[in-house]
Amino acid sequence: QVTLVESGGGLVQAGGSLRLSCASSGVSFRANAVGWYRQTPGEQRELVARISRVGTIYYADSVKGRFAISRDNAKNTMYLQMNSLKPEDTAVYYCAAPLQLSSTGSYYYRGSWGQGTQVTVSS
Repeated sequence: QVTLVESGGGLVQAGGSLRLSCASSGVSFRANAVGWYRQTPGEQRELVARISRVGTIYYADSVKGRFAISRDNAKNTMYLQMNSLKPEDTAVYYCAAPLQLSSTGSYYYRGSWGQGTQVTVSS
């Protein structure tokens, strides 16, 4: 059984930074594609960043250049460093592992979600 626990969210002013962490049991971050999603009320979860099993990284255009995904294989933990935060980054952030690779080359997640961590950016 996979358990994902996100932490590190909070309230920050625009332009500030936060570092989210995701700890897991039941899935190896080193051996799988993993990622971060976010969701705002009334909207679908969107993929923010992901790192493939071999280390290929993808970022949504909205966060490119500001966010950085990483993983610590020894600790089986992944991170999302968020810099230059904007009010539109306000959301609940969820980690996801393992991501599945579709025949079209896109990644998707069909597992259970953790509780997420709230990020609120004030203007």
